Amino acid sequence: MDTITKEQRSRVMSRIRSRDTKPELAVRRRLHAAGWRFRVCDKRLPGHPDVVVPRARTLIEVRGCFWHRHGCAKSSMPKSNVAFWMAKWSRNVRRDKRHEAEWRKLGWNVIVVWECALDAVRREDTLVRICQALDFWKGEGPRKRPHRLTLPRLSPRR
Repeated sequence: MDTITKEQRSRVMSRIRSRDTKPELAVRRRLHAAGWRFRVCDKRLPGHPDVVVPRARTLIEVRGCFWHRHGCAKSSMPKSNVAFWMAKWSRNVRRDKRHEAEWRKLGWNVIVVWECALDAVRREDTLVRICQALDFWKGEGPRKRPHRLTLPRLSPRR
């Protein structure tokens, strides 16, 4: 049972951002400091990816572990309204897979950065790996099968 009223819960949930989140801003700050120029939530691409780096033909998706079901400790399970959450997460995961397939079909490299990869302990390593991948991919040109990088490399719980 929820400990707060429906109005309070609605207010809390309405404040959860879909863009300009702290993990996303951390990635964008590092990219900018490293000299990369990018577009944010580009409406010309399916799903409006979080960060688009045209010079390296790469899209960066920063995903919340809870909302997109990473399987780490941050993707907890609510005790109430379980059917609602299972359906919502299922839709989110299907949508993520569909968008990623569309981006790769269009020839874009994809980097998926999970929220837990940007915690205090792993942040620097994650940001360095993103910049290294972009540096490596920028000179490659189009590929039959675009690159895909997931940070951290973690097998989700089942």
